[in-house]
Amino acid sequence: MSINKSECEMKLFALNSNKPLAQKISAAVGVPLGKSSVNRFSDGEIQINIEESTRGADVFIIQSTSAPVNDNLMELLIMIDALKRASAQTVNVVMPYYGYARQDRKARSREPITAKLVANMLEKAGANRILALDLHASQIQGFFDIPVDHLLGAPLLADYFLENHLDEDAVVVSPDHGGVVRARRLAEFLKSPIAIIDKRRPRPNVSEVMNIIGDVRDKRAIIIDDMIDTAGTITLAAQALMDAGAKEVYASSTHAVLSGPAIERLEQSPIKKVIVTDSIQLPPEKRIDKMVQISVGPLIGDAIKRIYKNEPVSPLFNNRYKRH
Repeated sequence: MSINKSECEMKLFALNSNKPLAQKISAAVGVPLGKSSVNRFSDGEIQINIEESTRGADVFIIQSTSAPVNDNLMELLIMIDALKRASAQTVNVVMPYYGYARQDRKARSREPITAKLVANMLEKAGANRILALDLHASQIQGFFDIPVDHLLGAPLLADYFLENHLDEDAVVVSPDHGGVVRARRLAEFLKSPIAIIDKRRPRPNVSEVMNIIGDVRDKRAIIIDDMIDTAGTITLAAQALMDAGAKEVYASSTHAVLSGPAIERLEQSPIKKVIVTDSIQLPPEKRIDKMVQISVGPLIGDAIKRIYKNEPVSPLFNNRYKRH
């Protein structure tokens, strides 16, 4: 007997990585978060209890694999397994931030491709679909043999700059050659030219700005990247832009990883504002005055509704996305 799609109930569950964002997604979808609990045994092993029936349901699990990365990843894998064993019809994994995404290729001999390993584990655990936001490398979608819907943060960031009239005299700056596609997408929304920072990276998390390709003199420079981790790249780029004659510098990023000396570097940098999303939950000590946080909850909520109804997701990133 075939199951009619309309007979499958939608359920949302949130794990521990970002409960505030999960609440916003729940509000946008109009479905309350399901009841579940995550506990730990005395030796640190994770135990998950699903406290309501999921039999025959289309389930969406909301979990960013941000710090603590390994704990959040294990929570997610165990939750997927629990739902499959509880006879969920489909298990859809909503990953606002995909950890290990930077390990997407072999840059040196005998290196692992951990982004692919994570994809394998999610599939093996029983995930039927992945909904991700601004993957570090778009080719990660090809690491999966299940559908991957890849949302983009550029429309949300563009909405902020346009609403605040910061597109005037603007130039969108990619902090490296690999981010040119991302910068061009934001530039299309803002109808602005682009510039590129040419840099050399002598070792991980250490970058050295070498040259600026493009005209930034007397311009409002808007740097865009997929994530800000230690903030070394983005703060060096900001200083280089000011030295090249930019009148002010803004930084924008989807994922605010902000590890190590990131906050100190951002505070001491010439960056006027840092615009990020809430794909990663920030503790109070990382919410500095020059930081503006935009919620991706409505965007992800819309995507979940479209997936559930078998409607196209592409309108959410082919056009400017209104947050209101």
